[in-house]
Amino acid sequence: MSGNASTNEANTWDWSWKTTPKMGAALVAGGAYSVAAMGAATGLPPVHAGAVAAVGALAQATVDLRRDRPAGHILARACAWLAAGGWTATTIAHGTPFAWTPFGVWAAGATAGLVLAPGLARGEQATRAGRASALLQRWADGQAAEWHQRLTALFRLEGHNVSGVKPWPEDVGYTVRVELPPGVESLPANAARVIAGALRLPRGGGVEVVDGEEHGTVLIRVTLVDVLATTIAFPEGDLPVTTINNPIEIGRHPDGTPVLLPMVDTCTVMIGQTDSGKTNAANVVNGKVLQANDVLVWHIDTTGAGLSLPWLRAWALDGTAKCPVLDWVAPTEEEAHIMLDVAIEGMAARKTGYQDLMLSVDDDKIPVSPDVPEILIVADEIAELPQSILDKLNTVINVGRATRFREMSIGLRATADVSTPAMKKQSQNRIGMRVSDPEELGHLFPYGQGRLDPRAARHQGSGHVSYPNAEGITVPARPFKAERLKPSRIGALSILFADRRPTLDALTVDTASGRYYASRWARTLPVLFKGKALAPTTRPWTEVPLMRPPISERGIPMTGADPAKPTAGPASTTPATTPGGPIDGAGMSELLEQARQSLRNPDRATEHPGEDDAFAAVLAQTGPTQWGKPATAGKAVPELLTRAHHTLEEAGGRLYTADLADALGTDAQSLGNELNTLMRAVGVSRPGVGSIRVDGGPPRSGYLAETLAQAIGNYRP
Repeated sequence: MSGNASTNEANTWDWSWKTTPKMGAALVAGGAYSVAAMGAATGLPPVHAGAVAAVGALAQATVDLRRDRPAGHILARACAWLAAGGWTATTIAHGTPFAWTPFGVWAAGATAGLVLAPGLARGEQATRAGRASALLQRWADGQAAEWHQRLTALFRLEGHNVSGVKPWPEDVGYTVRVELPPGVESLPANAARVIAGALRLPRGGGVEVVDGEEHGTVLIRVTLVDVLATTIAFPEGDLPVTTINNPIEIGRHPDGTPVLLPMVDTCTVMIGQTDSGKTNAANVVNGKVLQANDVLVWHIDTTGAGLSLPWLRAWALDGTAKCPVLDWVAPTEEEAHIMLDVAIEGMAARKTGYQDLMLSVDDDKIPVSPDVPEILIVADEIAELPQSILDKLNTVINVGRATRFREMSIGLRATADVSTPAMKKQSQNRIGMRVSDPEELGHLFPYGQGRLDPRAARHQGSGHVSYPNAEGITVPARPFKAERLKPSRIGALSILFADRRPTLDALTVDTASGRYYASRWARTLPVLFKGKALAPTTRPWTEVPLMRPPISERGIPMTGADPAKPTAGPASTTPATTPGGPIDGAGMSELLEQARQSLRNPDRATEHPGEDDAFAAVLAQTGPTQWGKPATAGKAVPELLTRAHHTLEEAGGRLYTADLADALGTDAQSLGNELNTLMRAVGVSRPGVGSIRVDGGPPRSGYLAETLAQAIGNYRP
């Protein structure tokens, strides 16, 4: 349909007259000369030419009067018609337009028309603009008087001044500039809602009250129509090459102004409830960033990599893209550790290795270019990441600016149990997609709490956004609507952008952990596309020596260690076996009671035969922790904890609480209470308040093998 429509539009004739004033004068002069020549040759009566000129002058005057043109311009156009008609009639009467005298008169008239026509048109434009300005000024003066009275009535203001009212394009709203009286810095926190109610704005319209450029001034933005209800399509066609040094446009504000996020120096945090359009907004950021030729995008998503897969399909499955448009994707916690280790060591290498480059531009930050690209790490579903990975992300956020490593965090909420303090405090770009609770916006935009109304962004794909302006000053949060980027367009963009993506600079790769960079796709593609045949385009990235780092005693990859040397504990992830086989209901009840007893009396060792032999492999993997331990530390590990860890390892590292309880032969509530108590006793808590996703399912209460391994390590000396 779209192709046919495009073809039809291309084949449609354009019957409109798009001429300049000079071209119009030339056409009139040429027409008069042609009529005179044909009339003289065919014996046309001269009176006919005069009659046509008179009718033309009358018609022109009628049109000019209806368009309210100046009287002088009306007279000039009527005289031009009569002059052209008089010359034509006279020339026909004398028999030929080719004699020198009629030709000279015609040439003089044509020259005069060519010279005077542009000036006449400019005069009309100036007159029209002056009238429009006068009308606008009268409208603004009337609005200013109304707003002065309105603010006095609504907020009991005295001594204020409405210094300007500016309409927006396409009549979608206007902005009121108010100079507040001395001693008053701002309007009340609920001013936007009060004004919107007083104006009786339609649903979808709204009011924003923001600080002006000077202290004591405020701007009241009034939206008369629901701009956010419209769909803003991601740009089509072959998009030009851009640079990450320029802000990216991801959507529009209610007044039609673009949302411009600076990405080269700034981290980003995005939150939003389910079905708010958060994934689409994240893809828009991906698309606008990948349009540049001086940035590499790395993804971390351990809950199925739903954000990454659409961008990889053209390369990995279809074979239509010559290379992956995303430079790295971490679908597992192990791969996320490797990626962040490469980033952290790369930051250190860049800091020392590019001193001369920074000096050449007289800046304390590395200049971004295709030779030294920026690295943007996008971490999706951050509530599902363990603390060990969040700590490394915080390092990138806190110290990666000068070395051009930036981060974007995506989660359901902006509360402390989901987003780390660094993610919010160090992220000037803040995006809050549609939410139902105003408190959610208060967590993300604390300076706007009380002024932000979720109803101002009630449509899917809309939200609130705050970001630094061109002067680097973070502007208050405002509603916006993100562009719409469909999966089919993502596929086309991944092919287009594959031709422009840079390569990682050698200095960043030449680190201890950088040895694992080359085989990243060999490790991750089998996880990302389970059971699917990979396209031949993936072979240059997968047919390489596969390297995996050894695993530490706490189950974390040791990318800085020599892989040829044995580690302190087994590097295999094969789960340890426990004696006795499956646990029946009575056995599980005994384990639950044993867990309670060990907590009541932490000095009492677990009296279970063969405990040391049964859990040796698990304990070797977890090992001792490297920080101070609670009083319970150094005691025997409760068997319930190790049994649960063993079951999680067999299941792939994560299970919902109900499924774990079924596997252990008990009920979910009892298991959850005891496991959480055992972990809290040694200072361990579940990430994201225990909410996880399993195989892309909904977020529910569950456990991670890494979390239980940390607790086991804290129990052992």
